[in-house]
Amino acid sequence: MMIVNGKKYEIADLIKNLDFKSNMLQKAGDILLTGREIDILNKNYIDYKTCKNLKDLMMKIEYVLDDEELDSDDADELEYVLEVISERDYYENTRK
Repeated sequence: MMIVNGKKYEIADLIKNLDFKSNMLQKAGDILLTGREIDILNKNYIDYKTCKNLKDLMMKIEYVLDDEELDSDDADELEYVLEVISERDYYENTRK
């Protein structure tokens, strides 16, 4: 058992409720994305399957984010995806 902010949590219950499938990387055309990222991109009609790399996808997301009529919840989700794939691109493609 674990107590956070005065509330008790059973670790076994927390683990049982984790959604590993939505966080697992999967092949999406020429790039790797999580199930959650794919769902968000599909919801916003972003064609990630034609992207040759994550930078291409980042440009498509930024283009959609520039749309002034984009719902704020959708924008928040797309900004999350953009942030995550930007970080992934950095670690995958930066020489160390």
